[in-house]
Amino acid sequence: MVRLSNIKISISKATDQNEERQALKSIILSELKIDEWELEDFIIFKKSVDARKKNDIYYVYTLDVKVRNEKALLKKQGKGIIPTPVLVKKSISFGTEKLHERPVIVGMGPAGLFAGLFLSRNGYKPIILERGEDVESRTRKIDAFWGKGLLDTESNVQFGEGGAGTFSDGKLTTLINDERCRLVLEEFVKAGAPSDILYKNKPHIGTDLLKTTVKNIRQEIITNGGDVRFKAKVTDVIIKNGEISELIINDTERLGCRVVLLAIGHSARDTMEMLNNRGVEMKQKAFSIGLRIEHPQAFIDKVQYGDFAGYPGLGAADYKLSYHSGTGRSAYTFCMCPGGYVVAAASEKNHLVTNGMSEYKRDGRNANSALLVGVTPDDFPGDHPLAGIEFQRKWERLAFQLGGENYRAPVQLTGDFLEDRQSTAWGCVEPTYKPGVVFATLKDCLPFYVTKTLKEAILDFDRKIRGFAMPDSILTGVETRSSSPVRITRDNSFMSNISGIYPVGEGAGYAGGIMSSAVDGIKVAEKIMEKYMPIA
Repeated sequence: MVRLSNIKISISKATDQNEERQALKSIILSELKIDEWELEDFIIFKKSVDARKKNDIYYVYTLDVKVRNEKALLKKQGKGIIPTPVLVKKSISFGTEKLHERPVIVGMGPAGLFAGLFLSRNGYKPIILERGEDVESRTRKIDAFWGKGLLDTESNVQFGEGGAGTFSDGKLTTLINDERCRLVLEEFVKAGAPSDILYKNKPHIGTDLLKTTVKNIRQEIITNGGDVRFKAKVTDVIIKNGEISELIINDTERLGCRVVLLAIGHSARDTMEMLNNRGVEMKQKAFSIGLRIEHPQAFIDKVQYGDFAGYPGLGAADYKLSYHSGTGRSAYTFCMCPGGYVVAAASEKNHLVTNGMSEYKRDGRNANSALLVGVTPDDFPGDHPLAGIEFQRKWERLAFQLGGENYRAPVQLTGDFLEDRQSTAWGCVEPTYKPGVVFATLKDCLPFYVTKTLKEAILDFDRKIRGFAMPDSILTGVETRSSSPVRITRDNSFMSNISGIYPVGEGAGYAGGIMSSAVDGIKVAEKIMEKYMPIA
């Protein structure tokens, strides 16, 4: 196939799939200077939106085209047309060392899920231990929390099948450049995700479709010989002579093991404490904290797309903004959820945490995004490896108290936040957070330097997106789980200082989001396969 890049079509000429393909076909014939009979087929490799000119919005494509007599075409076209790059799948040279026990994966978020998928496919029969519940049971527990404030500390937005990503926007964007990213997308499609994630510039699945997708991956792991155990919390580890020997499950069961993938997620604080006490080496890591902001989605659409807002195929608009303060602090938007909801994401009693979530259609009335400020170990209360966790807990406890100690969230209108006023009534935006909200002064659940930087950033963002600082937009506190505040150290073989323990994914400090976590899980699985032979 040959690749054509930077192909543009006005959105008015691609209102449905048939119209889009006809328009692309005409451009291909013109660009390649070929007759219609010479064109065999084409696929969209990448598709994005160019909305820099609000009165002239384009789709921008990268196309892979199959033509008759490709060699002659490439020779004739010269440097303007290139062969489609071949996406080479990594081949594994299996190791020769024998595994006396099956490999164990602790945690079933994206890292654990994809590590389990690839180990099971290649004959390693992994055992996955997940402290939370399967996605159906987990959904019922989360509904009870959002509806009635009944928090289950073991099965919630953070813990359970699919990890924290299952109850999010399901974004599959990443800053990493790894050939495994395409592999992850293909596996999600095989498991039931929409095929458009293969080519959209900002692919997402949505929490509604992710639930089915992760369940289908779990079923394949089991079909391939793996075991998946829910409500199986690792409460202790037995280490002998610097090597993992056993896992203690739910305080009573002992499981012998020599290979353990720690995919525990960024909120498994009790597990981090246990591992630190047992000598697993870890260190502090920078992360970010802040608030969630909600605007009407119609406003974001209008600002980003102008008169084309609501046009077929464009969908709900998003944004991505950053600000660098003169103090050296930086603020940015994170996990922007078009047409989504601000959700309760606590995993510990008497602590309050927010996150954002969208369904696949992104058709909710509000847009929301985290507004975050970076914090470093210099901000933490001491040099203990887990000081960042205590830093998170402090602000989560204060947010819980401000909300009335019943998991209602403290909120403030943006105009009042900027002027240090208590909010008293809603404007044109209504909050989406459940189980409810309480007006409060949000500076009381944030470090002063975070509040100061957020105020500066909101005004800066208003210059970039006119109306971003609309007085009626809503700020909800507090968001503290942007990434792990801890990194479990590992060497070039991905092993920790304890032989046989492999830290993996976001919780271990090596990823940030669904895509990079899944890729990290695959990479660690490959290392294990390169060392050990499959289990007979």
